[in-house]
Amino acid sequence: MNRAERFMAKVSPEPMSGCWLWIAALGGKGYGYFWDGTKSRRAHRVAYEMLRGQIPAGMQIDHLCRVRCCVNPQHMEIVDNRTNVLRGIGLTARHAAKTTCCNRHEFTAGNTYITTEGARSCKACRRDSDSRHRAKERQKNP
Repeated sequence: MNRAERFMAKVSPEPMSGCWLWIAALGGKGYGYFWDGTKSRRAHRVAYEMLRGQIPAGMQIDHLCRVRCCVNPQHMEIVDNRTNVLRGIGLTARHAAKTTCCNRHEFTAGNTYITTEGARSCKACRRDSDSRHRAKERQKNP
């Protein structure tokens, strides 16, 4: 059995979604793993390379279907790390999707400060905080 046949023997097509579900080894985060003869590799990357071509260095595969054990190359897109993270459901993606601060001020170009770390900060909240601080200082030193 050649490599492609060994690979496809571990795939179960799901007719409703079009996903090709990996039914062999899964890692802790739900991605499939395939032994390519020399090392264990993520199955979705092997599938993409076998059927669509090389993955450029430094690039990642984004599962457009959001099913981590899917190895259907048609459900994948090559993207950079930033795009992949922001399309996800992690903390960074959730914060980036916010349109208001915790006090419900809108994140607009005029009301948003970008910190040196790259995080957004609300200018209205900062003005309120600075104002409260100055008021306390005036009470201490009349």
